[in-house]
Amino acid sequence: MTKDWNTRTKLVHEGIRRSQYGEMAEALFLTQGFVYPSAEVAEERFLHSGPDEFIYARYGNPTTRMFEDRIAAIEGTEDAFACASGMAAVNAALSCQVKSGDHIVAARQMFGSCLYVLKLLQGFGVEVTLVDGVQLAQWEAAMQPNTKICFFESVSNPGLEVIDVKGVADIAHAHGAKLVVDNVFASPVFSKAVELGADYIVYSTTKHIDGGGRALGGVVCGDREFIRGPLETYAKHTGAAMSPYHAWLHLSGMQTLDLRVRAQAESAAKIAAATEGHPALIRAIYPGLPSHPQHDLAMAQMGSGGTMVALDLKGGKEAAFRFLNALEVVKISNNLGDAKSIATHPATTTHKNLTEEERAEIKITPGMVRISIGIEDGNDLVKDIVGALDAV
Repeated sequence: MTKDWNTRTKLVHEGIRRSQYGEMAEALFLTQGFVYPSAEVAEERFLHSGPDEFIYARYGNPTTRMFEDRIAAIEGTEDAFACASGMAAVNAALSCQVKSGDHIVAARQMFGSCLYVLKLLQGFGVEVTLVDGVQLAQWEAAMQPNTKICFFESVSNPGLEVIDVKGVADIAHAHGAKLVVDNVFASPVFSKAVELGADYIVYSTTKHIDGGGRALGGVVCGDREFIRGPLETYAKHTGAAMSPYHAWLHLSGMQTLDLRVRAQAESAAKIAAATEGHPALIRAIYPGLPSHPQHDLAMAQMGSGGTMVALDLKGGKEAAFRFLNALEVVKISNNLGDAKSIATHPATTTHKNLTEEERAEIKITPGMVRISIGIEDGNDLVKDIVGALDAV
């Protein structure tokens, strides 16, 4: 495909493979297997499959390959492998690189399931050191001769702390380690992680990429040697492959990704400005606010504050629940990156399995509410959220 296209053009056209019928929309290939014209061809494909030669849907599929090519083009990597979920992608990206005796350094400000994968790896003999991700000195101090991976979320879930991608990349590479970045909150629209030095990028495509709350998915982006080597080998043998139907839905969602995410970020900035200083709040947390501790880094790294806002209510869990129950436009759920605005209480949902001390360490308070801003009218969202705060 043409590589000098701008993002919105790539999101519509990149990676398309058309059948003999010349269909306009991306075709959905709902098949688990493929027919070979001869035994010799079957043998050859199992030895070496080209980019348009397929064996089994767990290994690859034309619809899934279209999605992989499109996301790789947007992210600026050579290749990508689509997985069944974001957590399947995280697990594959980490597990395929380490063995017993190896070491991972990771930020402790992270989604609960990502922390669980790290604990799982520890059970297999992989050493894990958790650091305060925004403190580069802690990354440097944690590095060991056997460190293979540094891992973090570029914008943390749910506290919206912004980690210096280039700073950690330089430390990782100086010690011979690879950098894996979970870039979900930044989204492919605002991502600059590859040019800042990240080796491998992970997304839950369930979020902004699908954008309609329809389909689970995940993807790992990186150089072709890694993606079609250890990553694909691990993923295809452990059953992590994405459904072709979900890949087809994601391809549809990607066509409006840039339009949606920019509109969401615009509304998020408006909501953050309208809620900052509200008497019901300890603070409004949004990387686009000048009051955010990593505001300058966020602007340099993403050029935006993103689509997520967090509000820390003074009255703790009771006040947070009153706020959530007073919302009308914004819905209570635990997803994010949807066209619909979604509010989540992390302490009792996404991070409930952490101890109270562990939640406090990553600044998840009883009064924190995470809000994923949708594509509704920004003024309606401000009215709804401020009104719910007034009710508290």
